[in-house]
Amino acid sequence: MSKRWYQENRRDPWRRQAKSKGYRARSAYKLKQIQEKFEIIRKGDYVLDIGCHPGGWTQVAVEEVGEDGYVIGVDLLSTSPVEGATIIIGDITNPKTIEQINEEIEGYYLNCVISDISPRLTGRYDTDQAISLELSTMVLDAAMPILNPGGSFVTKIFQGVGIEGLIEAAKMRFSSVQRYAPTASRSSSSETYLICRNKLPKVRKEAEGKTAYDHLKEHLKKLDIVVEGIEEKDDETIIGYRKYVGSGKKNN
Repeated sequence: MSKRWYQENRRDPWRRQAKSKGYRARSAYKLKQIQEKFEIIRKGDYVLDIGCHPGGWTQVAVEEVGEDGYVIGVDLLSTSPVEGATIIIGDITNPKTIEQINEEIEGYYLNCVISDISPRLTGRYDTDQAISLELSTMVLDAAMPILNPGGSFVTKIFQGVGIEGLIEAAKMRFSSVQRYAPTASRSSSSETYLICRNKLPKVRKEAEGKTAYDHLKEHLKKLDIVVEGIEEKDDETIIGYRKYVGSGKKNN
């Protein structure tokens, strides 16, 4: 960690504000700004936060849904309980994790899926951007079967090669797709957020039978970029999930 980064981090007003208000991460203010502009979460909504660690976005989601809403956070990393939310430790691409989410919502569909997911950074921008793009696309595919028509989806993306493929895939699934960069993002960051609203009752004709990841691969192929297959995770790699439940209760 560089001395310059440490000094800038200490001076960061969003970090100081998050700490003073009890949020676990400065990124909470990114979601608050997204919410203020787009109102993606409403009172009483069922919300899923994918890649929720350390819990800042989950905290904001709990505030926004109110007592009649319900928030689930899921992450590979162990995340401390969040008051009013259910936390699941698991891989969102694993069917067992999806099954657990479905058990939690008890036959309901989600109104909103949010994701501030990031890869473990290597320091090589092209590599990190490519991994992040793949993650965000896989999150979109995971969200579609459990997101209610008319629902919203938000994910982080980094500017770079291939993001238009993800945006095109989103436009085939939602009536409104926009990019938005919150002021709470670091000025040096190339991150932006994909704000998708009003999930269509069914995908547009050109996307029938295709996943968002399929569309991304086709897009990258047109750019003469080779996409290697995703390695299958064996049972020893993903061993299931553990669940922590905050004191908040569901109201059906």
